[in-house]
Amino acid sequence: MLNTTKKIENGNLFVTFEGRLDTLTSPVFEKEIEEVLPGSKSVTLDFANLEYISSAGLRTLLSIQQYMEENGFPNVKVLNVSDVIMETFELTGFDGMLDIG
Repeated sequence: MLNTTKKIENGNLFVTFEGRLDTLTSPVFEKEIEEVLPGSKSVTLDFANLEYISSAGLRTLLSIQQYMEENGFPNVKVLNVSDVIMETFELTGFDGMLDIG
């Protein structure tokens, strides 16, 4: 299960996560984010309450990153990454692709 909260302020998209970004939840989240990405100048993802991310979730992050790059905007910023998710990022190279703070 995944719950997200999306907020847009001055073209800056903020998304908070609670639960799991996995094979079941990623397609739903991807459709939701596709509706709000156009017009966004930046994307900040708050993973404070994200418990797990699968390869499907990583693909979704990659899609967001590619969309932002193609539209000339800065990297996607990811906040409050747990040790478990950071390990996944490090193993897959996502730690070098995303702005993790």
